[in-house]
Amino acid sequence: MRAQFVLSEIGVGLRRNLTMTFAVIVSVALSLGLFGASLLMRDQVSTMKGYWYDKVNVSIFFCNKNDAETGANCAKGAATQQQKDDIKTELNNLPIVQNVTYESSDQAYKHYKEQFGDTPVAGLVTPDQLPESFRVKLKDPTKFTVIKSAFSERPGVQEVQDQRDTVEPLFNLLNGMNIAALCVMGLMLVVALMLIVNTVRVSAFSRRRETGIMRLVGASSFYIQMPFILEAAIAGLLGAAFACVLIVGGKYILVNNWLAEKIQVINFIGWDSVVAVLPLVLLIGLLMPALAAFFALRKYLKV
Repeated sequence: MRAQFVLSEIGVGLRRNLTMTFAVIVSVALSLGLFGASLLMRDQVSTMKGYWYDKVNVSIFFCNKNDAETGANCAKGAATQQQKDDIKTELNNLPIVQNVTYESSDQAYKHYKEQFGDTPVAGLVTPDQLPESFRVKLKDPTKFTVIKSAFSERPGVQEVQDQRDTVEPLFNLLNGMNIAALCVMGLMLVVALMLIVNTVRVSAFSRRRETGIMRLVGASSFYIQMPFILEAAIAGLLGAAFACVLIVGGKYILVNNWLAEKIQVINFIGWDSVVAVLPLVLLIGLLMPALAAFFALRKYLKV
């Protein structure tokens, strides 16, 4: 009987505040959708970093005969074979180095031609203008500064370059987008909480007579509060369910059927990451409105 009464009170409350309940559902759906998307974007950035950082190398470029005036390291002209051998020996002895690959001027020119093809720029460079280099593969790409500090000032070394510089701006952009999504999510979450609290207050005020009667006949505070808490929890759970639909739809339509076809060089996150986020979204959607309603009712159900 008690359960039937609680359920009937929940139905009455949802019907009386249908407009505000709908607003709660929409705001919770948007805020939790952004929350789930931000978690997935964080995983995507981590996946991309692991993928690209594992492929980039540290390049040690040697001076050639055309670099005598470019700096103190190249003042004596092209790097000698002894200087190259010494540097390679030191690199192989470093525990952070995985392997070292030598690239000659001819090989560098071949890669240059492959990159620029038949464009006018390709004819501006000759093989002797491109420096020889060591392509250094690190066990931990974040240890680039160790290589740079050890070899950038060595005689015969023109430059030490980390290829991460070419992909770092992309990761910074994605991190910025993630922060922006979290900020918008926080704003929407505040709006959702305010709507939940106001909805509960209006519902409690409209049923203050029934509440007073229940208090007079000895009903406990928890029993009186339960219909209001469950109303908020149901609205939040519906919003969380819509958020899950938005997340799954975004993964299927935006990522799988559009971005994955347009940008094939990026290894996008899989469905396992999405499935891992959905229970958290549903849990927050259930608990957040229930707790907000519980604290809002402590004052408005005192009769």
